[in-house]
Amino acid sequence: MLSLIKLPRVFTINQVPKVFHEDSIISGYRHPRSSATDCILSLFQLTNETLNIWTHFLPTWYFLWKVVTVVLMQTAWQDSFIWPLVIFLLTCCIYPLASSCAHTFSTMSTRARHICFFFDYGALSLYSLGSAIVYSAYVFPDKWVNSFFHQCYVPIAVLNTVICTAVACYSRLGLPFLQYNYDTVKRFPESQAPKFSKFLRVVAFAYPYLFDNIPLFYRVFLCEGAGCTDNHTNILHYNHIALALLTGFLFATHLPERLAPGSFDYIGHSHQLFHVCGILGTHFQMKAMEQDMVTRRLWLLEHSIPLSFANSVGAALLCVVVNLTIIILYSLPLLSAPVHQEKKHDKGPRKASAKVCPCY
Repeated sequence: MLSLIKLPRVFTINQVPKVFHEDSIISGYRHPRSSATDCILSLFQLTNETLNIWTHFLPTWYFLWKVVTVVLMQTAWQDSFIWPLVIFLLTCCIYPLASSCAHTFSTMSTRARHICFFFDYGALSLYSLGSAIVYSAYVFPDKWVNSFFHQCYVPIAVLNTVICTAVACYSRLGLPFLQYNYDTVKRFPESQAPKFSKFLRVVAFAYPYLFDNIPLFYRVFLCEGAGCTDNHTNILHYNHIALALLTGFLFATHLPERLAPGSFDYIGHSHQLFHVCGILGTHFQMKAMEQDMVTRRLWLLEHSIPLSFANSVGAALLCVVVNLTIIILYSLPLLSAPVHQEKKHDKGPRKASAKVCPCY
Protein backbone atom coordinates (compact mmCIF):
# COMPACT_ATOMS: atom_id res chain seq x y z
CA MET A 1 0.00 0.00 0.00
CA LEU A 2 2.73 2.45 0.99
CA SER A 3 4.58 1.67 -2.22
CA LEU A 4 1.71 3.37 -4.11
CA ILE A 5 2.06 6.56 -2.04
CA LYS A 6 4.68 9.11 -3.00
CA LEU A 7 6.58 9.83 0.22
CA PRO A 8 8.05 13.31 0.81
CA ARG A 9 11.70 13.71 -0.13
CA VAL A 10 14.36 14.50 2.46
CA PHE A 11 17.10 17.13 2.39
CA THR A 12 20.54 17.91 3.75
CA ILE A 13 21.40 20.53 6.36
CA ASN A 14 22.50 23.05 3.71
CA GLN A 15 19.11 22.88 2.04
CA VAL A 16 16.95 23.92 4.99
CA PRO A 17 16.79 27.16 7.03
CA LYS A 18 19.06 27.44 10.05
CA VAL A 19 16.18 27.28 12.55
CA PHE A 20 15.62 23.64 11.50
CA HIS A 21 19.27 22.59 11.91
CA GLU A 22 20.10 19.94 14.47
CA ASP A 23 23.54 19.71 16.03
CA SER A 24 25.78 17.30 14.01
CA ILE A 25 22.81 15.93 11.98
CA ILE A 26 23.69 16.37 8.31
CA SER A 27 20.91 14.68 6.35
CA GLY A 28 17.38 13.35 6.63
CA TYR A 29 15.65 16.73 7.02
CA ARG A 30 12.05 17.15 5.92
CA HIS A 31 10.78 20.09 3.85
CA PRO A 32 10.62 23.20 6.10
CA ARG A 33 7.11 23.99 4.85
CA SER A 34 5.65 20.49 4.88
CA SER A 35 1.91 20.02 4.79
CA ALA A 36 0.19 18.19 7.64
CA THR A 37 -0.27 15.24 5.27
CA ASP A 38 3.44 15.20 4.43
CA CYS A 39 4.27 15.28 8.14
CA ILE A 40 2.07 12.25 8.77
CA LEU A 41 3.42 10.40 5.73
CA SER A 42 6.96 11.02 6.99
CA LEU A 43 6.16 8.72 9.92
CA PHE A 44 6.44 5.83 7.47
CA GLN A 45 9.75 6.81 5.88
CA LEU A 46 13.20 7.11 7.43
CA THR A 47 14.09 10.69 8.32
CA ASN A 48 16.14 12.09 11.17
CA GLU A 49 12.88 12.53 13.13
CA THR A 50 11.16 9.19 12.49
CA LEU A 51 12.48 7.34 15.53
CA ASN A 52 12.13 10.47 17.67
CA ILE A 53 8.41 10.28 16.99
CA TRP A 54 7.84 6.55 17.40
CA THR A 55 9.97 6.22 20.56
CA HIS A 56 7.48 8.50 22.30
CA PHE A 57 4.25 7.76 20.45
CA LEU A 58 4.19 4.02 21.22
CA PRO A 59 4.94 4.41 24.98
CA THR A 60 2.00 6.84 25.21
CA TRP A 61 -0.35 3.91 24.70
CA TYR A 62 1.45 1.82 27.30
CA PHE A 63 1.03 4.53 29.94
CA LEU A 64 -2.57 5.11 28.86
CA TRP A 65 -3.23 1.41 29.42
CA LYS A 66 -1.71 1.76 32.91
CA VAL A 67 -4.03 4.69 33.69
CA VAL A 68 -7.09 2.73 32.60
CA THR A 69 -5.93 -0.29 34.61
CA VAL A 70 -5.47 1.75 37.80
CA VAL A 71 -8.75 3.62 37.43
CA LEU A 72 -10.85 0.57 36.63
CA MET A 73 -9.23 -2.04 38.87
CA GLN A 74 -8.45 0.13 41.89
CA THR A 75 -11.55 2.38 41.70
CA ALA A 76 -9.45 5.52 41.98
CA TRP A 77 -12.45 7.84 42.05
CA GLN A 78 -13.42 6.33 45.43
CA ASP A 79 -9.93 6.29 46.98
CA SER A 80 -8.10 9.60 47.30
CA PHE A 81 -4.88 7.77 48.20
CA ILE A 82 -4.63 6.65 44.55
CA TRP A 83 -5.21 10.13 43.08
CA PRO A 84 -1.48 11.06 43.02
CA LEU A 85 -0.67 7.88 41.07
CA VAL A 86 -3.42 8.63 38.53
CA ILE A 87 -2.17 12.22 38.10
CA PHE A 88 1.38 10.98 37.62
CA LEU A 89 0.29 8.39 35.04
CA LEU A 90 -1.71 11.00 33.14
CA THR A 91 1.37 13.22 32.90
CA CYS A 92 3.29 10.14 31.72
CA CYS A 93 0.78 9.94 28.85
CA ILE A 94 0.81 13.64 28.07
CA TYR A 95 4.54 14.31 27.79
CA PRO A 96 5.43 11.59 25.24
CA LEU A 97 2.29 12.35 23.21
CA ALA A 98 3.12 16.07 23.14
CA SER A 99 6.70 15.26 22.19
CA SER A 100 5.72 12.93 19.35
CA CYS A 101 3.25 15.51 17.99
CA ALA A 102 5.87 18.26 18.23
CA HIS A 103 8.42 16.22 16.30
CA THR A 104 5.78 15.21 13.73
CA PHE A 105 4.43 18.66 12.86
CA SER A 106 7.42 20.90 13.64
CA THR A 107 8.41 21.15 9.96
CA MET A 108 5.16 22.76 8.80
CA SER A 109 6.73 26.20 9.25
CA THR A 110 9.03 28.14 11.53
CA ARG A 111 6.14 29.38 13.65
CA ALA A 112 4.68 25.86 13.84
CA ARG A 113 8.05 24.57 15.04
CA HIS A 114 8.18 27.07 17.90
CA ILE A 115 4.56 26.51 18.94
CA CYS A 116 4.88 22.71 18.78
CA PHE A 117 7.84 22.77 21.13
CA PHE A 118 6.13 25.23 23.47
CA PHE A 119 3.54 22.50 24.06
CA ASP A 120 6.33 19.94 24.42
CA TYR A 121 7.99 22.04 27.13
CA GLY A 122 4.68 22.58 28.92
CA ALA A 123 4.01 18.85 28.95
CA LEU A 124 7.46 18.06 30.32
CA SER A 125 7.10 20.61 33.12
CA LEU A 126 3.68 19.15 33.93
CA TYR A 127 5.31 15.72 34.18
CA SER A 128 7.75 17.16 36.73
CA LEU A 129 4.77 18.29 38.80
CA GLY A 130 3.18 14.85 38.48
CA SER A 131 6.41 13.40 39.84
CA ALA A 132 6.40 15.84 42.76
CA ILE A 133 2.78 15.04 43.66
CA VAL A 134 3.39 11.29 43.65
CA TYR A 135 6.68 11.68 45.57
CA SER A 136 4.92 13.75 48.22
CA ALA A 137 2.29 11.05 48.59
CA TYR A 138 4.43 7.89 48.60
CA VAL A 139 8.20 8.49 48.51
CA PHE A 140 9.18 10.83 51.35
CA PRO A 141 11.38 9.03 53.91
CA ASP A 142 9.62 8.33 57.18
CA LYS A 143 11.60 10.93 59.16
CA TRP A 144 10.63 13.72 56.71
CA VAL A 145 6.93 12.89 56.54
CA ASN A 146 4.73 15.79 57.72
CA SER A 147 7.77 18.04 58.16
CA PHE A 148 7.77 21.73 57.20
CA PHE A 149 9.56 20.86 53.94
CA HIS A 150 6.95 18.20 53.17
CA GLN A 151 4.16 20.74 53.67
CA CYS A 152 5.84 23.25 51.35
CA TYR A 153 6.97 20.67 48.80
CA VAL A 154 3.99 20.57 46.40
CA PRO A 155 3.39 24.38 46.39
CA ILE A 156 7.06 24.93 45.52
CA ALA A 157 6.81 22.24 42.80
CA VAL A 158 3.83 24.13 41.33
CA LEU A 159 5.92 27.31 41.18
CA ASN A 160 8.85 25.39 39.66
CA THR A 161 6.56 24.02 36.94
CA VAL A 162 5.47 27.51 35.94
CA ILE A 163 9.07 28.79 35.95
CA CYS A 164 10.23 25.78 33.93
CA THR A 165 7.66 26.36 31.18
CA ALA A 166 8.31 30.11 31.06
CA VAL A 167 12.11 29.76 30.89
CA ALA A 168 11.98 26.98 28.29
CA CYS A 169 9.68 29.07 26.06
CA TYR A 170 11.84 32.14 26.65
CA SER A 171 14.87 30.18 25.43
CA ARG A 172 13.28 30.04 21.96
CA LEU A 173 11.75 33.50 21.50
CA GLY A 174 12.64 35.79 24.37
CA LEU A 175 9.88 37.71 26.13
CA PRO A 176 6.38 37.49 24.62
CA PHE A 177 4.83 40.54 22.91
CA LEU A 178 8.22 42.12 22.28
CA GLN A 179 8.35 40.70 18.74
CA TYR A 180 5.97 42.88 16.75
CA ASN A 181 7.49 42.06 13.39
CA TYR A 182 8.65 38.72 12.07
CA ASP A 183 11.88 40.37 10.88
CA THR A 184 12.98 40.46 14.51
CA VAL A 185 13.41 36.67 14.41
CA LYS A 186 17.16 37.20 14.04
CA ARG A 187 17.15 38.70 17.55
CA PHE A 188 15.40 35.75 19.19
CA PRO A 189 17.60 33.94 21.74
CA GLU A 190 17.69 30.66 19.80
CA SER A 191 18.85 32.38 16.62
CA GLN A 192 21.25 34.83 18.25
CA ALA A 193 22.83 32.54 20.85
CA PRO A 194 21.90 28.87 20.24
CA LYS A 195 24.31 27.54 22.88
CA PHE A 196 22.94 29.86 25.54
CA SER A 197 19.41 28.93 24.46
CA LYS A 198 20.23 25.25 24.90
CA PHE A 199 21.82 25.99 28.29
CA LEU A 200 18.63 27.73 29.44
CA ARG A 201 16.55 24.70 28.47
CA VAL A 202 18.89 22.32 30.29
CA VAL A 203 18.64 24.46 33.44
CA ALA A 204 14.87 24.87 33.05
CA PHE A 205 14.31 21.11 33.19
CA ALA A 206 17.21 20.10 35.43
CA TYR A 207 16.16 22.41 38.27
CA PRO A 208 12.63 20.97 38.81
CA TYR A 209 14.01 17.44 38.48
CA LEU A 210 16.64 18.06 41.16
CA PHE A 211 14.13 19.72 43.47
CA ASP A 212 11.52 16.98 43.00
CA ASN A 213 14.09 14.32 43.84
CA ILE A 214 15.46 15.88 47.05
CA PRO A 215 13.44 13.50 49.27
CA LEU A 216 14.33 10.53 47.07
CA PHE A 217 18.06 11.36 46.93
CA TYR A 218 18.11 11.76 50.70
CA ARG A 219 16.23 8.50 51.19
CA VAL A 220 18.42 6.31 48.95
CA PHE A 221 21.85 7.99 49.25
CA LEU A 222 22.18 9.91 52.52
CA CYS A 223 19.73 8.72 55.13
CA GLU A 224 21.00 6.33 57.80
CA GLY A 225 19.31 4.56 60.68
CA ALA A 226 15.66 4.52 61.67
CA GLY A 227 13.13 6.40 59.59
CA CYS A 228 14.99 6.04 56.29
CA THR A 229 12.44 3.83 54.50
CA ASP A 230 15.09 1.40 53.31
CA ASN A 231 12.91 -1.18 51.56
CA HIS A 232 13.04 -3.38 48.46
CA THR A 233 11.59 -0.55 46.34
CA ASN A 234 14.90 1.30 46.45
CA ILE A 235 16.43 -0.81 43.65
CA LEU A 236 13.74 0.53 41.30
CA HIS A 237 14.58 4.06 42.43
CA TYR A 238 18.25 3.43 41.67
CA ASN A 239 17.34 2.30 38.14
CA HIS A 240 15.19 5.36 37.58
CA ILE A 241 17.86 7.76 38.85
CA ALA A 242 20.58 6.17 36.67
CA LEU A 243 18.42 6.41 33.55
CA ALA A 244 17.39 10.00 34.38
CA LEU A 245 21.04 11.05 34.67
CA LEU A 246 21.85 9.29 31.39
CA THR A 247 18.90 11.06 29.75
CA GLY A 248 20.19 14.46 30.86
CA PHE A 249 23.72 13.60 29.72
CA LEU A 250 22.53 12.66 26.23
CA PHE A 251 20.41 15.80 25.91
CA ALA A 252 23.24 18.09 26.95
CA THR A 253 26.16 16.50 25.07
CA HIS A 254 24.74 15.42 21.67
CA LEU A 255 26.71 12.20 21.80
CA PRO A 256 27.41 10.08 19.78
CA GLU A 257 26.67 12.20 16.67
CA ARG A 258 28.98 14.99 17.81
CA LEU A 259 31.91 12.56 17.47
CA ALA A 260 30.99 11.61 13.89
CA PRO A 261 28.66 14.17 12.24
CA GLY A 262 26.48 12.50 9.62
CA SER A 263 27.00 8.94 10.86
CA PHE A 264 23.96 8.84 13.16
CA ASP A 265 21.52 10.98 11.20
CA TYR A 266 18.78 8.36 10.98
CA ILE A 267 19.47 5.82 13.70
CA GLY A 268 21.34 6.15 16.98
CA HIS A 269 21.65 9.90 17.49
CA SER A 270 21.39 11.40 20.97
CA HIS A 271 17.80 12.56 20.78
CA GLN A 272 16.58 9.06 19.97
CA LEU A 273 18.63 7.62 22.82
CA PHE A 274 17.40 10.47 25.04
CA HIS A 275 13.80 9.45 24.30
CA VAL A 276 14.42 5.76 24.93
CA CYS A 277 16.27 6.34 28.22
CA GLY A 278 13.64 8.85 29.34
CA ILE A 279 10.80 6.40 28.74
CA LEU A 280 12.64 3.55 30.46
CA GLY A 281 13.38 5.83 33.40
CA THR A 282 9.70 6.79 33.61
CA HIS A 283 8.76 3.10 33.54
CA PHE A 284 11.02 2.30 36.53
CA GLN A 285 9.78 5.42 38.28
CA MET A 286 6.18 4.25 37.80
CA LYS A 287 6.94 0.75 39.10
CA ALA A 288 8.64 2.24 42.16
CA MET A 289 5.65 4.51 42.83
CA GLU A 290 3.23 1.59 42.62
CA GLN A 291 5.37 -0.50 44.96
CA ASP A 292 5.83 2.27 47.52
CA MET A 293 2.11 3.02 47.39
CA VAL A 294 1.21 -0.57 48.26
CA THR A 295 4.02 -1.23 50.74
CA ARG A 296 3.68 1.99 52.75
CA ARG A 297 -0.06 2.63 52.45
CA LEU A 298 -1.16 1.89 56.02
CA TRP A 299 1.73 3.80 57.62
CA LEU A 300 1.33 6.83 55.32
CA LEU A 301 -2.43 7.02 55.86
CA GLU A 302 -1.75 7.29 59.58
CA HIS A 303 1.25 9.64 59.61
CA SER A 304 1.47 11.59 56.35
CA ILE A 305 -0.19 14.81 55.18
CA PRO A 306 -3.82 14.03 54.30
CA LEU A 307 -4.33 13.83 50.54
CA SER A 308 -6.81 16.41 49.31
CA PHE A 309 -8.04 17.94 46.10
CA ALA A 310 -5.82 21.00 46.67
CA ASN A 311 -2.51 19.13 46.97
CA SER A 312 -3.20 16.69 44.15
CA VAL A 313 -5.82 17.22 41.43
CA GLY A 314 -6.18 20.94 42.14
CA ALA A 315 -2.43 21.58 41.90
CA ALA A 316 -2.26 19.71 38.58
CA LEU A 317 -5.27 21.56 37.11
CA LEU A 318 -3.82 24.93 38.21
CA CYS A 319 -0.56 24.15 36.40
CA VAL A 320 -2.40 23.05 33.27
CA VAL A 321 -4.22 26.40 33.15
CA VAL A 322 -1.09 28.47 33.87
CA ASN A 323 1.06 26.50 31.41
CA LEU A 324 -1.54 26.93 28.66
CA THR A 325 -1.64 30.65 29.42
CA ILE A 326 2.15 30.91 29.10
CA ILE A 327 2.10 28.97 25.83
CA ILE A 328 -0.65 31.22 24.44
CA LEU A 329 1.29 34.36 25.43
CA TYR A 330 4.37 33.11 23.62
CA SER A 331 2.40 31.88 20.60
CA LEU A 332 0.31 34.98 19.92
CA PRO A 333 3.16 37.08 18.45
CA LEU A 334 3.90 34.22 16.05
CA LEU A 335 0.27 33.69 15.09
CA SER A 336 -0.26 37.42 14.52
CA ALA A 337 2.79 37.76 12.24
CA PRO A 338 1.88 38.17 8.54
CA VAL A 339 2.35 34.93 6.61
CA HIS A 340 4.35 36.60 3.84
CA GLN A 341 6.97 37.76 6.38
CA GLU A 342 7.41 34.22 7.64
CA LYS A 343 7.79 32.88 4.11
CA LYS A 344 10.59 35.39 3.50
CA HIS A 345 12.57 33.85 6.37
CA ASP A 346 11.33 30.30 5.95
CA LYS A 347 12.32 29.58 2.37
CA GLY A 348 12.17 26.15 0.80
CA PRO A 349 15.14 23.86 0.29
CA ARG A 350 18.13 25.31 -1.49
CA LYS A 351 20.66 23.66 -3.72
CA ALA A 352 23.24 22.02 -1.50
CA SER A 353 26.70 23.55 -1.45
CA ALA A 354 29.86 21.49 -1.59
CA LYS A 355 30.71 22.28 2.01
CA VAL A 356 28.80 20.39 4.68
CA CYS A 357 28.39 22.18 7.99
CA PRO A 358 28.91 19.97 11.06
CA CYS A 359 26.76 22.44 13.09
CA TYR A 360 28.63 22.15 16.36
